[in-house]
Amino acid sequence: MTTMMDAFVRRFQLLTEQRETGDELIKDLLMYVETVENSLGHENERLKKELNDAHLDLDDSRKSRRELQIHWNLTSQHLERAINENSILQNRNPYIIALVDADGMIFNQDLINQGLEGGKKAANLLRASILEQCSGPQTEEIEIMAKVCGNYTGLSKALMRDGTLESFEKFKEFTLGFTQGKAHFDFIDVGHGKERADSKIKECIRWHLRNWNCKQLLLGISFDSGYAPFLDEVITQDDRNRITIMEGPPIVRELSAIGLRTLKFEHIFRSQKLTDRTTEFSQASVPSTWAGVTSIPPPTPPTTVASPALGKTTSTAVKKPDVTSNVFARLGWVPGPRGLDPPIHVKKDVLEAVKRRTNSNKLCNNHYLRGPCSKGDECCFEHDHKATEEEIKAIAYLTRQNPCVNGQDCDNEECIYGHHCPSVVIPSVGPKEPTCMAFACKFYKDDHPPGTVIKHPKKEYVERY
Repeated sequence: MTTMMDAFVRRFQLLTEQRETGDELIKDLLMYVETVENSLGHENERLKKELNDAHLDLDDSRKSRRELQIHWNLTSQHLERAINENSILQNRNPYIIALVDADGMIFNQDLINQGLEGGKKAANLLRASILEQCSGPQTEEIEIMAKVCGNYTGLSKALMRDGTLESFEKFKEFTLGFTQGKAHFDFIDVGHGKERADSKIKECIRWHLRNWNCKQLLLGISFDSGYAPFLDEVITQDDRNRITIMEGPPIVRELSAIGLRTLKFEHIFRSQKLTDRTTEFSQASVPSTWAGVTSIPPPTPPTTVASPALGKTTSTAVKKPDVTSNVFARLGWVPGPRGLDPPIHVKKDVLEAVKRRTNSNKLCNNHYLRGPCSKGDECCFEHDHKATEEEIKAIAYLTRQNPCVNGQDCDNEECIYGHHCPSVVIPSVGPKEPTCMAFACKFYKDDHPPGTVIKHPKKEYVERY
């Protein structure tokens, strides 16, 4: 019996222990579940927040993408429009321009001596010749332009010395005809000064190279190596197909080395350089204009010659020195960059009559040579006399006895004053040195040919001789 009870007791104790163990297990499980639940709750909140943020980011990304797409579409449209407009602008008003340095690129003699009509003909020939070289769909729309730059005074004198030009007036008319021939054709007088034509043409080249409407530059500079360094500097590889050198005189080695295309218009421009042929002229040759007075024709000796006192003459048996219109050419003398003043022949009796006018009876130089005198009624000289052509020549001759204040640097084509002494002669008897026959000569030593004997220098000028 005892044994049975003990067995029950042990079994009860064992059951109690097991129950306590189960309670501990349940308790531990409940605590674990609570901990896990709390942890999962926090994690769930975190994930919810992250999910909400992700939704917000997604919405923002969608909005940004939509805005970016709209912006991209607008940008693409603007870019396409800009490309089209740029293409239109580049091909709108296309033109070809010819830039000609007229100081060495000379038009043919027959064109120049046709005067106004020759200038118009030269413009038409140049335009037609350039168009013949064009090809492509824009040929009918392309405009031909030309800018010819040169020193009108210096060039006309050089043409006269070369024998190309019949008269100064012809050349002036030619330049006007060229300018009038076409709306975009200009013959520009750059005046006297070293490389003025060069600098103008160089700046034109620089400007037109930057303009894509300019499809071709034709450069009339074949004679001048000074353009080579400039072209090397400004021309890029893309520019080379847009530049052509027009040949007048043979192209110089320095320009040829650049490797640009060349083109000849032999029916427009002469291939020979200008030469000085004045020494080939006879002493009897005379200029065709009187604008630049330098001498009086010699009277037939024996005759009366002017004495030192103006307006008085004395009889002499001595042969008067030869005063020839080409005395400076015979001496081979060039006074400076402006060159020689063109001569005129004045009738001696008319000259003496003009000289005899004194005080208020003296004819006004400005009134008769330049137009209405700026002093008007306040001028102390004569304005009312109706001067003949010969008297005007005499006035011009006497005015040329007074030096221009700018000397050889004067760039006024209509200047009425002297730019070198016009009174130099070569005596027909005795020593053959050039001699200044002026009384109280107002010109300096450098205004006479080297070795000139100046018989009567003006007192205040003596120290300069």
